Amino acid sequence: MYSVPRTIFTEEHDMFRQSLRDFIAKEIIPNNAQWEKDKQVTRESWKKLGENGFLCLQAPEQYGGLEILDFRYNAIFIEELGLSGCSGPAIGYPLHSDIVFPYIHHYGSEPAKSKYIPKMISGDYIGAIAMTEPGAGSDLQAIRSTAEDKGDHYLLNGSKTFITNGFLCDVAVVAAKTDPSKGAKGISLFIVDKEMSGFTKGIPFDKVGLHAQDTCELFFEDVRVPKENLLGNVGEGFKYLMTELAQERLIVALAAIALAETTFLSTVEYVKNRPAFGKMVSDFQNTRFKLAEMGAKLEQGRIYADQLVMLHNSNKLDGAMASSAKYLMTELQCNVSDECVQLHGGYGYMWDYAVARAFADARVQRIYAGTNEIMKELIARKILD
Repeated sequence: MYSVPRTIFTEEHDMFRQSLRDFIAKEIIPNNAQWEKDKQVTRESWKKLGENGFLCLQAPEQYGGLEILDFRYNAIFIEELGLSGCSGPAIGYPLHSDIVFPYIHHYGSEPAKSKYIPKMISGDYIGAIAMTEPGAGSDLQAIRSTAEDKGDHYLLNGSKTFITNGFLCDVAVVAAKTDPSKGAKGISLFIVDKEMSGFTKGIPFDKVGLHAQDTCELFFEDVRVPKENLLGNVGEGFKYLMTELAQERLIVALAAIALAETTFLSTVEYVKNRPAFGKMVSDFQNTRFKLAEMGAKLEQGRIYADQLVMLHNSNKLDGAMASSAKYLMTELQCNVSDECVQLHGGYGYMWDYAVARAFADARVQRIYAGTNEIMKELIARKILD
């Protein structure tokens, strides 16, 4: 597809990519249609990912991990899931490994890490992150969930909504106010697991897109959270969230560009084989110009994304860069899916066609992990600083 060669990967990366691609072709693509009907992937799929070493790649060897410190492998994992066109798995699996796991790895106590990380590596435990509330989305300082210090434990109360991997999750990183009077400085993070009494879940939402993703509400009623399940220090949760959100937003960007690419490539094949007015749709100048516009933007986006992967691999990615990537790549994904629906004509609006599902799946990318309006605000702050 690209005229500019991709040079950031080695032969070892290519071998990993092929192994992963074979796994996706065998274990994910054939099952995705059923998962979309069920509104969730299967636990068996998580176990198979774990058995093949695809979960929590950075996990230390002492917990049973591979301790792969090269983020390019994570990028390949995200990219290949996106290229499969299976949007639900392309969001849920990386969230577990590249968003939830790092919080536990970076800030968890040793007892907590020993308890949860091995199970996350194996796929026995599925991870979620619970920040958003019914009255607090991008404005995390407005959360109302509370965690009261009771001496030997915290008592957690509140609710969360729009939680990716929510219905299946066994362990969740939960943001709550330990001192509501201190605003952002009163937020702390906790590990909550399925065995804790008072932790319950709603049913998966009936969403516009991402039908294979088990997004739901989480409820916490007098949940006793052991002191060892506090992540880092009391009152520093907001700081940890801001630190880790850079990788989260890069992950969303990488998924977005890959999902846009697969939608584009399938549309190229469609217009080359779809007759209209005595010739193929690809023969019309408008079609050719639209493909040229999208192809150029996708190539530009891919080069940019690869550059940011390398910066992150060297610990040089900052929040504004990640915000730029999330903003640009998700806007591009939505634009590409819209143009591709148009090139399919009426068939593009039929749910049986992948392009229709891609169109519906793309829209939420501009909302979660911080809305694109918030991304522009963060970019502007760096410009004006």
